[in-house]
This record gives sequence, C-alpha cells and structure tokens, in this order.
Amino acid sequence: MPAVIASPVALDADEWRAAEAAHRERADALTHGHRLRAARGERHPVEDFLFTYYSYRPAILRRWHPGAAVALRDASSTERAGWRWYAPGDQPRSLVVDAAAFRRERSAMVDAIARLLRATASRTPGFGCFGLHEWAMVYRDREHRHDVPLRLGQGGTDAVVEAHDLRCTHFDAFRFFTPDAAPRNRTRLTRADQPAAEQPGCLHAGMDLYKWAVKLGPVVPGSVLLDAFELARDIREIDMRASPYDLRDWGYDPIAVETPDGKSEYVRRQRAFAERARPLRAALLAAAGTG
Repeated sequence: MPAVIASPVALDADEWRAAEAAHRERADALTHGHRLRAARGERHPVEDFLFTYYSYRPAILRRWHPGAAVALRDASSTERAGWRWYAPGDQPRSLVVDAAAFRRERSAMVDAIARLLRATASRTPGFGCFGLHEWAMVYRDREHRHDVPLRLGQGGTDAVVEAHDLRCTHFDAFRFFTPDAAPRNRTRLTRADQPAAEQPGCLHAGMDLYKWAVKLGPVVPGSVLLDAFELARDIREIDMRASPYDLRDWGYDPIAVETPDGKSEYVRRQRAFAERARPLRAALLAAAGTG
C-alpha cells in the first residue's frame, strides 16, 4: 500500500475540477487547428511542427496535473486514482502527485533535464544568430525540409549564408545543417556538449521548454505545461517567418534577416521570448526538485 503523502496545499473538489475543466478547454483551443487538419489529412508547415517534431499527441496537453505538493480532496474515487505517480494524501479521500517516486524512478532523465536547464539559465543570453539556422539547413541543397519555395531562391539563400557568421548554439538545430553549412558554424556542436553550449537567447532552447515540461509529466503544473506550449508555438511562427521560406501564401509576412531592419526585428522578438522563457525555465527546475 503506498505511503500517505503530506501536502501543504489542498484543493476542494469543486476547485480542482474547475481547474481541470479550464485546462482542458484551453488545451483544446490550442490544438483545434491541428486536430481539424489531421482529420482531413492536411498539413501546415508552421503550426503542425510542435506535433510532428516533438511527436506529442494533443491528448497529452489535455491531462491536467496540479504539480507536486498539492492535494486534491475527494479524488480517491476518480479515474485519477489509477494514474501513475499519484498516491493518497494526508486528508481522507485525497490524492497527491508522488513527486518523490517520480523523481526516483526517472532520476537519470530528471537529472539530465535539470542539468541542461540550470546550465542554460546561468548564461548571458546571446542575440547574434539572427535565425540563420534555418538558412543553413538548406544551404547548397536541393532537397528541403519543407515543400515551400525559398523567398530568395537557392542562389540568394546560399549568398545570405556565405555573407554571415553562423553562430548557432543549439545542437538540435545544428544537426540539420547541410554538410556544406556545418563547417561554417562558429562551433562544432555535439549532443554530449549540449549543456555547455545552450544559452537562454536561443529560440530553440525556449521552444524545447515544452518538451521538458512533457517529460517531467505529473510534477509540472498544468498551467506551466500550456504556457510552455504557447511559448513554443509563438517561437515557431517567428522562427519560420525569419527562415528562407516564402510563407506569404500561408499568411506569414517574412522577417528579412538578411537586412538591418529584419535583424533588428528578429533580435527584438528574440529578447521578448527569452524573457518569457526565464520564469518557465525556473518553474521546470523547481518541478524537477532542483530549483
């Protein structure tokens, strides 16, 4: 029989059920377009990325957790009682997330996530990459990741890459660089060195907070999970608007990072995303038990 877990915070049944319902409504609104397209067999080059690259189903976003140290009163007879990493609280018929068990059973994963988040948070944000990672992914290559025309054509796109200093710090962007583009990056990034290279100004580091929120599962409050998803969604839009792809037929005006004005706009957006990411990164570190 699982141990009874004491909790300093408790929610009455009407409180946590209302929070759960509001969470599901918000999650459904965030995934509505993707679910409609999936039912019709359609794809969107910008909005579907979070569901294909990360491979997390919309249903994951619907599952609300209160986070660690929050007891849910009158929950022991609900389906939640059968969910993994839930245990009896110190009040009758209550349930609480068994954060200690989760962290113990997933210790290697939790430690790796916390190490990366902590290292990223410790660094000064860098804002000099100008989103050129997407350009490096198509440099001198006729096979592109997206079935969308290049705004400047292949030659113009290659010229932009050659005129700039590539400063990508995110391995999961760098690994998609073309063979001709990879040697042009300031640093040869590797998976093993990711904690040493990741920095909080990187759009992809901010986008990945959604991935870490999903992986940390029940110890992450539902609001943090959905906030991380919304941040990732907004970053994805700017990431693609600053890319070499011509997305005007999809309703996206370009951020022309090959120009001074485009660079200024990109950096302005990048700074705003870094500010939004900062408290989410801290919340995930706290959920991991190392904040």
